Amino acid sequence: MATERLSMRKSREILYLKWVSGRRHRQIAASLHVSVGKVSQVVHRARAAGLDWPRAEALSEPDLETVLYGTPSRQVRVALPDPQYLNAELRKPGVTLQLLHLEYLEHHPDGYRYTQFCAHYRRWLTTRGLVMRQVHRAGEKMFTDFAGKKPQWVDPLTGEAHDAELFVAVLGASNYTYAEAVDSQKVGDWIGCHTRALEYFGGSAAVVVPDQLKSGVTRSCRYEPEIQRTYEEWSHHYGTVIIPARPKKPRDKAKVEVGVQVVERWVVARLRHHTFFSLAELNRRIRELLDDLNARPMRHYGQSRRERFESLDRPALKSLPAERFVYAEWKTVRVNIDYHVAIEYHYYSAPFALAGIDLDARVSASTVELFQKGERVAVHARSLVRGHFTTITAHMPKAHQKHLEWSPARLVNWARKIGPQTALLVEAILNDRPHPEQGYRSCLGLLRLGRVYGAERLEIACARSLSVRARSYRHVESILKNGLDRVAPRSAEAPAAHSAAHENVRGQTYYQ
Repeated sequence: MATERLSMRKSREILYLKWVSGRRHRQIAASLHVSVGKVSQVVHRARAAGLDWPRAEALSEPDLETVLYGTPSRQVRVALPDPQYLNAELRKPGVTLQLLHLEYLEHHPDGYRYTQFCAHYRRWLTTRGLVMRQVHRAGEKMFTDFAGKKPQWVDPLTGEAHDAELFVAVLGASNYTYAEAVDSQKVGDWIGCHTRALEYFGGSAAVVVPDQLKSGVTRSCRYEPEIQRTYEEWSHHYGTVIIPARPKKPRDKAKVEVGVQVVERWVVARLRHHTFFSLAELNRRIRELLDDLNARPMRHYGQSRRERFESLDRPALKSLPAERFVYAEWKTVRVNIDYHVAIEYHYYSAPFALAGIDLDARVSASTVELFQKGERVAVHARSLVRGHFTTITAHMPKAHQKHLEWSPARLVNWARKIGPQTALLVEAILNDRPHPEQGYRSCLGLLRLGRVYGAERLEIACARSLSVRARSYRHVESILKNGLDRVAPRSAEAPAAHSAAHENVRGQTYYQ
């Protein structure tokens, strides 16, 4: 390998110390901080060229270099690689500088070697003023954030102005941009914006890079941020991965930082003279300006965002699933002693064996799902009726299921099998209560008395109870226990004869 050539200033100094001062090679090397071999080489070339100190001193540095090293050979002009082409190709999956260099040599066999090839490309990047922190490959990353400047809309009824949050998403390779105004930065709006952004792009990127916003990251951390559960579920549905930017590191998502500035200048600023009377009307205008922004040529690339999107990102994006993501919120709920959980003032059943245990509830617009350690244990249709219960029979204990099987019609039908008097008493008990279920226990008690004392005695006891308007289980039980059903009821007595008239009897005429 060729060694580095000394400057002519040092070469002249070596000749001076050798020929004028008479120093040894090692002394000269130590004085000028060069190797002994370098000193020997310069002295040898000078002597071979027939130089002495007066002639060497009189020569200029270029002339001295020509005498010592000869006339430099004329360089062959080499075809330069196209840095813009390299930059575009590097964004495609699997493309590297080494591969591009091999393709370059196929067309230019005498071209630059790999080191100079890479150096030429990096010098071009430097002239563009970029910080080469990330290489954005096609379809790899989608960057998301909320803008600082907020568009407004006006309530037509009250005249009150409302600030809207502006969501921005940018694809890394093409800078293709999506923007939308929403009411808030809450989880529902955050995930809804992501879903509509993917639908606008027509596919999903391999990685989503958001800020560590509370709606997306429940526990902020530089190394292991905790992703919000619904947001993570959304990423699984669309086959992507969420990698939040590090806190206070805007360069991790520089694409969307610049994208936010561009949207604020070319979309929000152009809305300042317009008044919108609904969020939908505002978003329609934002979509029009967004289409114009994506069609505008970019100065550095000479292409529009849409053109670069069609050639780079669109072919590399993953296909969207057939069904749209259904938004749902996750909550931790505890199964009460009645084996129900409370969600927004409605009660949903869980298997009775889980009473007292905390479960994860996934609540969507149409369903309520209950999970224990990741396994679904119950699913219900969602109800918005406050204070009511939604119960699945299989979740109830066996005794409760049997109790649930009883109904007023079933109890009356059972009573008719014993006799008409028993049926009449059961109907009277059920009708006498404010709610029929309050009489179930009394009727079930009569069923037990029939098994103990027999159907015939129970029928007589029920008739006797009805005759005295005693509509209760306890009265029938007392009749049977005391054997009153076996005693004939007293017949109606004849009216008493009038007593003899005497002075203390006033008679009917007294009151006339």
